[in-house]
Amino acid sequence: MKIAFINGSPKIKDSASDCVLQDLKPFLDNNIISEYKFNKKQLSLKQMEKLSKCDVFVFAFPLYVDGIPSHLLNCLIQLENFFKAIDPKEIIVYCIVNCGFYEGHQNKLAIEMMENWCEKAGVKWGNGVGIGAGGMITSLKNVPIGRGPKKNLGKAFKKLSDNILKGTSGENIFITANFPRILYKLAGEMGWRHLIKINGLKRKDLFLKK
Repeated sequence: MKIAFINGSPKIKDSASDCVLQDLKPFLDNNIISEYKFNKKQLSLKQMEKLSKCDVFVFAFPLYVDGIPSHLLNCLIQLENFFKAIDPKEIIVYCIVNCGFYEGHQNKLAIEMMENWCEKAGVKWGNGVGIGAGGMITSLKNVPIGRGPKKNLGKAFKKLSDNILKGTSGENIFITANFPRILYKLAGEMGWRHLIKINGLKRKDLFLKK
């Protein structure tokens, strides 16, 4: 089985999307996995030709305004048109969406957009995983999957990988980190205060009205 991991984050490095794809990799045994970065608005013909030879796509991307990031949407439209022109073999699509909100169900609309894209592009929909508390993901990359704050993520990836390996569809899964909501909020506020300071501003500047 040829599996394409597609990182749809606009970040060049250190993205939460890359972290979750690397966490998923051990669940997929010895299948052939190729990795792609969709961090620009355009795909090359060579990229699309290679993707058309894969059996499975696993997209991972951050939630942007309750939807798909615009650069990734442009890439999806390109792929859709390419697939319509070549009538590719059956491809099944899965996706992992993370957001800064604590609740994983905030990703529901973005996952539904991916499902609708599959129908338009003529590919098969598998299922999606919506991850809440995405602001923690990069800081947890050295935590073993299925342990501590990543316990729920391990359970979700077990279900997702079972579907991928069997080529089946399933219900969408929504999770958050195994971490208290109040502490996640406090950590986020500390992060904002740090960014304010390193950019030469003060906390009170957040409340200025012009």
